[in-house]
Amino acid sequence: MNWGNWIVVSFLLFAVFIAVLVTVCVRQDISLVSPDYYQEELVFQDQIIRERNTELLAQRPSIKMRDQQTIQIDFPQFNEIENGELILFRPSDPALDKKFRIEKTNQSSQQYVVHALQSGMYRARMVWTMAGKEFYFEEIIHI
Repeated sequence: MNWGNWIVVSFLLFAVFIAVLVTVCVRQDISLVSPDYYQEELVFQDQIIRERNTELLAQRPSIKMRDQQTIQIDFPQFNEIENGELILFRPSDPALDKKFRIEKTNQSSQQYVVHALQSGMYRARMVWTMAGKEFYFEEIIHI
């Protein structure tokens, strides 16, 4: 082959490469972290206040995997909680999110069975109310 044919082949290979690159990029999912991201951004100041309230606590909650089937929350002030919720947020697939209700109890730990959840990384988000104030705590766990 002479050099003129190599130039044509090079341009054709480059065109095929660009076509494949564009096709892959167009098919890539670029969804936001949550469907109502912009609405959540508007109330972000409330979230900052919740986190600040949690930082002021003498003892913060601890969220950990007890075994492969159980999540345990240790928090000595469960008896003061007015209402609360544990949200297991899966960043890679919102369909795998799970919510649990936090109960007011005199015990210092609560456990939740999660054997039905797909294994992987979750953000365990604990939101609760005590003495009229809202609190927020987040920890990354692996199931």
